[in-house]
Amino acid sequence: MKTRWYFDNNATTPVRPEVVEAMLPWLLERYGNASSVHSFGREARSALEESREKIATLIGAGRNELFFTGCGTESDNIALMGTLMSAPPGRNTVVTTAIEHSAVLNTARVLEQRGYRAVFVGVDSESMVDLDALRAAVGPDTALVSVMHANNETGVIQPVAEIAGIAHAAGALFHTDAVQSTGKVSIDVEAMGIDMLSMSAHKLNAQKGIGALYIRKGVTVTPITYGGHHEHGVRPGTENVAGAVGFACAVELAVAGMDDERRKLSSLRDRLERGIAASVPNIHFNGRAADRLPGTSNISFPGVDGEALLISMDMEGIAVSTGSACSAGDVEPSHVLTAMGIDPRTATSSLRFSMGWGSSDEGVDHILTVLPGIVERLRSVSAGVDSGK
Repeated sequence: MKTRWYFDNNATTPVRPEVVEAMLPWLLERYGNASSVHSFGREARSALEESREKIATLIGAGRNELFFTGCGTESDNIALMGTLMSAPPGRNTVVTTAIEHSAVLNTARVLEQRGYRAVFVGVDSESMVDLDALRAAVGPDTALVSVMHANNETGVIQPVAEIAGIAHAAGALFHTDAVQSTGKVSIDVEAMGIDMLSMSAHKLNAQKGIGALYIRKGVTVTPITYGGHHEHGVRPGTENVAGAVGFACAVELAVAGMDDERRKLSSLRDRLERGIAASVPNIHFNGRAADRLPGTSNISFPGVDGEALLISMDMEGIAVSTGSACSAGDVEPSHVLTAMGIDPRTATSSLRFSMGWGSSDEGVDHILTVLPGIVERLRSVSAGVDSGK
């Protein structure tokens, strides 16, 4: 069987064996409903609350400020919709950026359809938010400013503490989608002035199907789904106890290894980028000059179709991405790259390499061995098509 190399950790991550081991008892013999009053239920409730506290501690929050959801997308929806629905009269605007994940962008567009106002602020050529434009956009009608902590395509980290200050100066709340950054870089919601923060377990070497939303004590968010009293009414529905336990285990592992993992992934990313720069002509690194997540690299290969490049890499056993996993199959160029001023044709020639737990020098070596030949072949084919041959 051909060896396969996974370089798409920003889409999802492999579940660590320790996480599976921690979850198994709650999938097999400890299957009680955390809302039940008998011993099975009390046992489940205890595990749920212990997991809540562990995850809250990761971001410097209190246990009662963390609410479990089904995923990061649901967390974003609750934050945006719930805040606008509970905002005082006159505050009917959400201010966000042009490079947000679709979970934020599309929610903001739906809010527009429902009579609210949405403002989408631009970014510079490195995908850093334009702070002057943001200041101009935030005003007395702003209920919420939502800016992602780290971009899922470029890995660029935004100055969220400064952005939170801009929001608070106008009397608005601040939300950040930290799905990509959780467990990879340090987060302190108090020090950074964050009112709401979205997380997702499957980006952190845990299982799919559970996320979390931090809501600062005193912040009111109207529920967007209705049912029982679960999660203090913020997100009704029987709690995923096994998922919470797995999420908490992954958080503990990430915290324990964060410094070493950051050094390792930064070294792998830098070696990959140096190798590609030395062996493939006419390329462009997107967001390279900005502060980035340690394991993310976004590179344009002008003259090559990104989908063809992805498929060719996959045939060599290398899994990469042309952008966000949530836009897979979209024929349009990346909205993140075009917002950075990259022309659409170049944007469609781009690949995202995202590394994580399990990434190795051997995988980088394999990319550097096969990528130059693939790019040369595809450029030759493209040149022949363009010339009418």
